[in-house]
Amino acid sequence: MENRSLVTIAEHSKEKILYMLEMAKEFEKKPNRKILDGKVVATLFFEPSTRTRLSFETAANRLGARVIGFSDPKATSSSKGETLKDTIMMVSNYADIIVMRHHLEGAARYASEVAPIPIVNAGDGANQHPSQTMLDLYSILKTQGTLDNLNIYMVGDLKYGRTVHSLLMAMRHFNPTFHFIAPDELKMPDEYKDYCKKNNIKYVEHTDFNEETIKDADILYMTRVQRERFTDLMEYERVKDAYILRYDMLRLTKSNLRILHPLPRVNEISYDVDESPKAYYFQQALNGLYARQAILCDVLGITLDDIIEDGKK
Repeated sequence: MENRSLVTIAEHSKEKILYMLEMAKEFEKKPNRKILDGKVVATLFFEPSTRTRLSFETAANRLGARVIGFSDPKATSSSKGETLKDTIMMVSNYADIIVMRHHLEGAARYASEVAPIPIVNAGDGANQHPSQTMLDLYSILKTQGTLDNLNIYMVGDLKYGRTVHSLLMAMRHFNPTFHFIAPDELKMPDEYKDYCKKNNIKYVEHTDFNEETIKDADILYMTRVQRERFTDLMEYERVKDAYILRYDMLRLTKSNLRILHPLPRVNEISYDVDESPKAYYFQQALNGLYARQAILCDVLGITLDDIIEDGKK
């Protein structure tokens, strides 16, 4: 039987990505349906989450599915020493699909190999976050009208930021030019720069973050410095406020620029930026609902044609 799990966006072809974005577009037209009536979605969050968990649960509820799961592993048998495999196998008895976030890199891959039902990776450590990438792609497509030939500036925590790692891999199909803006301690890991070279993706690295640096950006993708990934809190304190986007820094930017952020924001975007028409991070979070509706349907074998036909009801 085909394993329809979504572990990494790198496994998706250009055609598959565009296909799923069309599914998201259909759900934006009509988000409330019964196409998953009778299905059970389990959300297993071994690591804290607000947007990802709630948007997956909202996506499931709006499509008619039931939701089970947990958001605090301390309240589960894993706190008693139950292995991840046993938890996955047990929950598979109750659900049709598992949405899982875990602090260990590779946990989603492992779960997909042992589970008899599809696994959706909702973030595994500093590794991948493919559902975030789908909503990022949908946001970019909506705001730019295309995914091709864009200047995408990634700012902040590029070492531990799984959202930028996933987005980088997905954009390989669309001839982007990346600008990586980070302090030396948080620069893009070599494995992802090697990935760029292997896939002929253009990139430039910067340590300066000012209005001159970002003036040619189509997408400015801000990230928070992730305290939970640091083993040395002194190092975190040293870099946590390295780059802060302020309203006056947008003075020279292009009219089509849109500012994205996977959220939560700490202090890397000043609140006055919220007033700019170029700020798009809250709309980006809303797009997560439609993208995750598409993901749930896709891994359960529901096609775009099924969704279009259902929309006529």
